[in-house]
Amino acid sequence: MPGIILTFLALFVFALPATATAELVENGGDTFFSGKVLSETISTGGDTFMSARSVSARGAAQGDLHVHGFDVSVNADVAEDLYALGATVVVRGAVASDLTAAGFSVRTERGAATAGNVRLAGNSVTIEGPVAGALTVAGRDVILNAAVEGDMQVLAGSISFGPDAVVGGTLTYRSGDKISVPERVAPAGRVVFERFTAVRGWDDLKDMREDMPVLPTFASAFLSFVISLLFFVVLGALMLGFMPRRLENLRRHVASAPGQAMLLGVLGLSVLFGIVPITALTIIGLPFVPVAVLCIVLAWTLGYALGAYSVAMHLWRALGGQDAPGNALRLAVFAAAICLIALLNFIPFVGWVANYTLVLLGIGAMTKALFLFLLGNPGQALDVDMKPVED
Repeated sequence: MPGIILTFLALFVFALPATATAELVENGGDTFFSGKVLSETISTGGDTFMSARSVSARGAAQGDLHVHGFDVSVNADVAEDLYALGATVVVRGAVASDLTAAGFSVRTERGAATAGNVRLAGNSVTIEGPVAGALTVAGRDVILNAAVEGDMQVLAGSISFGPDAVVGGTLTYRSGDKISVPERVAPAGRVVFERFTAVRGWDDLKDMREDMPVLPTFASAFLSFVISLLFFVVLGALMLGFMPRRLENLRRHVASAPGQAMLLGVLGLSVLFGIVPITALTIIGLPFVPVAVLCIVLAWTLGYALGAYSVAMHLWRALGGQDAPGNALRLAVFAAAICLIALLNFIPFVGWVANYTLVLLGIGAMTKALFLFLLGNPGQALDVDMKPVED
């Protein structure tokens, strides 16, 4: 539930104008804040949603408080639940119900007393605010320096305890190595250690998968193949129906210069993958990283389909087929190519090379078309007598 709410928050507030001043929207008792930088003293009656590159919340929220940003600082008292997500999350205010937070660095300070349960996840997690309920933590480095009245569950690479650390219930920790838990934190009778390794995690995942109802292996593989085949046939039908000329031009790019298409495919794919870290490094572009990843998936899928179609039509003509077959025959040839490529996947290494080659050919053709569009097409070259120049 918190993840759904935070996702909705991010989609909603980033759709609002990102200005230097805070944007405020109220609807049905809920209050939404957005902007590049938010430093707000809130006094809201219902649920409150805040999202920006940097968020600092003060005051009090009578309902739930949802905060999303790169740097998140919550110094507001929350009458119900608090949800916080960011690269750096610091909680300083009191929470009357539950607290859920995730980030690269997560910290609750001494004033962040939580009356309910606390769930935290991050690379570095520090708990200094007292917890009246149960505490659940997952992180690489976890530091507890507060009183926890209920049970504590922790999964971490390293766990340490400060002078104020006390666990009133059962302390269960999962880590690679057993540690010495001080008696003042929890007596040995209330400490449970479970060794956790990557192999153990994989075994747990397999056990969970085995408990789930699934189709037999062959039936599952066949069903996946049928669904994939239908997807590509529908995609091919849409392309042939709505953009036949452009599709034919792209196919000609591949057929006329396959080597050039592969080189351009490497270039285009490199640019697409390079967009992800570059977008993330701008910080402002972090919300658009999923869009960049989606573009990679979309380009990969379209490139694979275009490459398969181009190679299939080239082989069709080489085997004596019609130069300009109808759309139904084109789809049939395309479907046959998809089936043949699926069979190649059963051959180690060969199937991977074939699939990747098709992706490079298709993306290369699209890259060339994009370059021609951006640079402009000068048209047919003419000599001084206004006659076409032969290649």
